[in-house]
Amino acid sequence: MGDPKKKKKRYMTPTHPWQKDRIDDEKELKRKYGLKNKKEIWKAQSLLRNMRGQARTLLGTHTQQAEKETEDLLGRLKRLSILKEEAELDDVLALTIQDVLDRRLQSVVVRKGLALNMRQARQMISHGHVVVDGRRVSIPSYMVSALEEETVAYSPSSPFVGRELRQQRTMEAPAAPAEEAPVKEGEQHGE
Repeated sequence: MGDPKKKKKRYMTPTHPWQKDRIDDEKELKRKYGLKNKKEIWKAQSLLRNMRGQARTLLGTHTQQAEKETEDLLGRLKRLSILKEEAELDDVLALTIQDVLDRRLQSVVVRKGLALNMRQARQMISHGHVVVDGRRVSIPSYMVSALEEETVAYSPSSPFVGRELRQQRTMEAPAAPAEEAPVKEGEQHGE
């Protein structure tokens, strides 16, 4: 059974370790979403696999309990904004891993313009510069719900507060390159 204190693995690794197409796809996802390692991709795939499996089971069952579980599954996915409000159970089977990865806090921070890229977003979150609904969250893989997305911001004690406008200005109009100052005699080569 195992020790209850020990965490159990919440993902499945690939069945075959050397498939070039899968490795290339994982490498591209890792780069695009700024992930630390492939384990984060496998966790998202396992989450998606579990949701799809539950949807397949519910599609084949027509009991009162199945209807309740269907509402719960669709409600959860709509709260996370993975599915649209008018979505049905068949739409769960059409979900991709990108739909899940787009709901991570790291992706939301970049989309809101609080960070310039995924790596910067990951570092800002890990160092505690981002709050969600007034709480400091230091987990880049935190799944942000649709209601919480509006409340994602810098921590009040973060040095990044008020920097949003400067980032936008520098992105819109890059500064002219500064001219090098003439070197005085005696300062050359450490003299």
